[in-house]
This record gives sequence, structure tokens and C-alpha cells, in this order.
Amino acid sequence: MKKLLIVFVLIISQLAFAQTAKEIIDKNIESSGGLTSWKLLNSVFLQGKVILGIKDEYPIKIYQQRPNLTKTVITISGKDTAIEGYDGTKGYAMNYATNKLQEYKEYVPESFDNDFIDWENKGFEAKYLGKEKVGEVYCHKVELTKNVNKNYYYFDTKSFMLLKEMKKDETLTYSDYKKVGNLMMPFRIESSSAKKDGDYVMLLNKVEINKVFPINSFKF
Repeated sequence: MKKLLIVFVLIISQLAFAQTAKEIIDKNIESSGGLTSWKLLNSVFLQGKVILGIKDEYPIKIYQQRPNLTKTVITISGKDTAIEGYDGTKGYAMNYATNKLQEYKEYVPESFDNDFIDWENKGFEAKYLGKEKVGEVYCHKVELTKNVNKNYYYFDTKSFMLLKEMKKDETLTYSDYKKVGNLMMPFRIESSSAKKDGDYVMLLNKVEINKVFPINSFKF
């Protein structure tokens, strides 16, 4: 009887954790603009500067359009240079050894929507892992698992904004949230990774949503 009680308690606690994870994700979506507004989002234009290392600083523009079109452009010596993107068929990235943009057949485009939108239908499993601090802010920690891939997300316990995301090869931190239309967007993004010279800080001064891009915007 005691063993049955322990099993019952474990099952109930796991269900509670799963429910809590779902509630946290739902609150994040609601607090950042609502599911309808996120699903009506068709394009994003980001503009600002990216800081590499200590001194290297470049103007940057990022174009994104549903379902998975993307293009990242930095300005070097007054000239716009595409360094990465996906045109709907092929993926491209800068080869810094040759200083040329080249096609990458293994390029896997990211989904336009973040992982939280329809996460259950995408095949993710969510698990609540308790509270942890990000800097001085207490956050809810949620694990999303798909196949063998696990990502960890940290949501501010007060605002439910996403403050930190840990992937296999990269950790991203988000701050300076501002309202763009009906949506809350981070205007400061920091990345750290195990890759050599892969760390950067991106400071945005403009974010536009549902902008109609010229037809050749994603050509390389």
C-alpha cells in the first residue's frame, strides 16, 4: 500500500510539473502579445549593431519572413554584405577563410515561429525544473525536449518574459524588451558559445513587424 501511495504521489507530481510548464509557456505567450498576434506575424525587420569581441562593431540588418526565409546583412566599410540566410530552397553562410559567401547544403533553416507557439503540435515535451536566478532575477526554468534535443528556457517569475535560452551549442540572453505593435520584443541579445570567436552582443534600434519586403530581398 505504501509503495502504491509513493507511485501515486510521483505520478501526480509529474503531472503538476507538466501542467506548470504549460502554464508558464502560456503566460509568456499571453504577456508578450497573445497567441493571435504571434500567429498573425508574417515578417520581422531588425536593425542595429552587433559587437564582436571587444572592439569589432558593425551595423546589422536582419530580414525574416514566414515560413523560414531569412537574411543577415552587416555593413563593412560602408558596404552591405550578406553573411547568412535561407532563400526558401538553399542556405548560405559566409566562409571566413575565403571571405566569400557560399552555399551550404546542410544548412537547416530555423522555424519562423519560436518553439513556444504550438509546441505540443510540434512534438515537444515540456517539463518544469523549478526556479533559478538569471543575474539577480528569479526565473522559472522550463525544459523543452524533442527527440534527443533538449533546450532550456528561463522566464522572469514576474513578467514571464524570456530572459535566457540554452541550446546545445549556444546560450542566448534577452533584455531591454519594448513593445512593437502588439508584441514585446527584446532589443538586446547576447550570445555565447563554445565556438571560437562565436560570442556577440546585438543592440537593436529598430524592429518592424509585418513589413512587406521587395521580392528579391532573400536572393543571394
